[in-house]
Amino acid sequence: MHDKEVRKLTELEDTHWWYAERRHRLARSIAGMTPGRALDIGAAGGGNSRVLAREGWDVLALEYGAEGAQVGKERGLDVIRADATQLPLDRECVDLVVAYDVLEHIPDHDAAVREVHRILRPDGTFLIAVPCDPRLWSAHDVAVDHVRRYTRGTLSELLLRNRFRIEELWSWNVLLRPTVALRRRTSTGSDLEQLPRPVNLALKGVVTVERYLPVKGLPGVTLMVTARPA
Repeated sequence: MHDKEVRKLTELEDTHWWYAERRHRLARSIAGMTPGRALDIGAAGGGNSRVLAREGWDVLALEYGAEGAQVGKERGLDVIRADATQLPLDRECVDLVVAYDVLEHIPDHDAAVREVHRILRPDGTFLIAVPCDPRLWSAHDVAVDHVRRYTRGTLSELLLRNRFRIEELWSWNVLLRPTVALRRRTSTGSDLEQLPRPVNLALKGVVTVERYLPVKGLPGVTLMVTARPA
């Protein structure tokens, strides 16, 4: 991701509805887990790392680019700069890996998933979020350096062939999918932008309502997965 987009993301992360709800989803995903050592791949501004730390996890943040690593350090994270396909960690040394909106940036995503399998303890957990549906591909994806969007099938196959078993695979941002699809038809760049407060609150309200509706099996904008080493 370009340095400009990294900085923009960091500025948005604390208040933007999308990041706020993603943090909530992460907190729900780790609820009930015994805290241990966690790796947050693609930590950026550290929103997810702070969720993990708040819940008692020993968190190491990983960033590929110099700008992202610098942003993390500025925000007080324990950061390493490394390639997700060549993690500088020992075998079976972490209990949890979070890769939210990361795999879509990596050309060799198989190598990245194999590395996660290598460093995870046998009873560890791999939490994933990726943009879904190639039909939603737009200038936004180009601007933020995506190399693909996933389907349930392609994401499942990626994990299964790299020795993970899927505990849960579900759609998020289902209610706003029609709005996103319409916007992406005419988008000319990244959707990462500061919104007027009323708009931000309205969109936050929509994704909050989604928490309580039986829509996880419907098409959304993001796929989320809980997986474990097989």
